[in-house]
Amino acid sequence: MVNLNQPRVTLVLEDGRTFHGKAFAGEGETLGEVVFNTAMTGYQEVLSDPSYKGQIVAMTYPLIGNYGVNDEDMESLAIQVEGFIVREYMPYPSNWRSQKTLRDFLEEAKILGVEGIDTRALTKHIRTAGAMKGIMATGDRNLEELLQKVRAYPGLVGRDLVANVTTPSPYLWQEGRRGLAWNPGMSGADVWPDLKYPYKVVAIDYGIKYNILRHLAGRDCHVVVLPAKAQPADILALQPDGLFLSNGPGDPAAVTYAIETVRALIPELPIFGICLGHQLLGLAMGGTTFKLKFGHRGGNQPVKDLRTGKVEITSQNHGFCVDIRSLETKDVELTHINLNDETLEGMRHRKLPVYSVQYHPEASPGPHDAAYLFDDFLALMRKKSW
Repeated sequence: MVNLNQPRVTLVLEDGRTFHGKAFAGEGETLGEVVFNTAMTGYQEVLSDPSYKGQIVAMTYPLIGNYGVNDEDMESLAIQVEGFIVREYMPYPSNWRSQKTLRDFLEEAKILGVEGIDTRALTKHIRTAGAMKGIMATGDRNLEELLQKVRAYPGLVGRDLVANVTTPSPYLWQEGRRGLAWNPGMSGADVWPDLKYPYKVVAIDYGIKYNILRHLAGRDCHVVVLPAKAQPADILALQPDGLFLSNGPGDPAAVTYAIETVRALIPELPIFGICLGHQLLGLAMGGTTFKLKFGHRGGNQPVKDLRTGKVEITSQNHGFCVDIRSLETKDVELTHINLNDETLEGMRHRKLPVYSVQYHPEASPGPHDAAYLFDDFLALMRKKSW
C-alpha cells in the first residue's frame, strides 16, 4: 500500500537496470547482492537468517507484512539482510501472535524496506541475467553516481562473511543464550550441564539459525555453540558425541580456517552439515564450489533422495554449491540432487559417520519433509558408524 508521502527509492543493479519504489521503512542507501525468495510466508525468518548477510532480498509473493512480527520466530539476534524489497507492504497486521509491524521491525534496525517495485520484473531479470550487486537509495539521486558505487562494491565472491555473523563467544543453547567463560583447552566437564539428555553436540556457528538448535534440543541433545574459528583440539577437548556444521553467508572457499578445521575433524567425530556447513565439508573432502546463477531461495525446492527415489519439497537459501563432478566418489556417496537443475543437494562419506545437505531440514520457514535428517544424526551418534 504505497503512501504518496513515502520517500522515493531508486534501485540500481550493476548492469545498469533501474527500478523505482517507495520506502516504507528506513532511509539512506544500502548495498548488497540482490536476490529473490519464493516463500509465501516466513518473512521474519528470512530477515533474521544470517545466511542473508550481504544481500538485498526481494520477496516474490506480492503482499508482505500481513501477520506482523513476534519475538519467538527470530532465527538470530537481529535482522541480517542489507535491504528488503516487496511488491506491496501491509501496514495493518492481523494475527494473535503479532507484537509489532514489519515496518517497526525494520525501522528499529535501520534497515531500508521498499515497496512498489515491480518484483515480478526484477525476479525475471535476475533469473535471466543472474544475481548481481545492487544499491538502493532514498531521495533524488544521480543514477551514474549510484552505478559507480555499486560497481565498486566487492560483492560476495571471495569474501568471508562468516566473521560478521558468528558468535563472539561460546554459549549453551537453552532457547536463548547463556554465556560460557571460554578458555582454550577447556574440557567437557567445564562446559556441559548436568547431563539429563543422552547426547552432547558441538555446533560450529558460521551463521546458525535458531531453529536448527531447537531441533537438536528437541531430540534430547545438549548443544554448545562455538565461534567459527574454534580449533580442532578445543572441540575434541569437549568430548562431544557429534559435531554440527551450520549454515552461513558468503563464499565458502574464502572461509579457509573452517575448511582446515573440518578436514581435521572428519576422522574424529560423527558430523552433520547444513548449507554452508555442507559446502565446507565438500571442500574439506577435496571438492570445489561454484556460484549459482541466481541461487536457490524459498520453501518449494524439489530434492530427490537418490537412495530411496523419494522426492522432498525443501526450504533452501544458498548462492554457492559444491560441484557434483569434483568429489571423488570412491570416498563420497552422492545422496540428494536438486530436480530443477540437478545440482548436488546431499552427500555422505562411504566409511565414516559424516553427511551433509545443501538445503534446510529445519525449515523455518518451509516444509518439514526433511526433518528426519536430525534423527539420522542421533542414530550416528549412537553408533558412531554407518
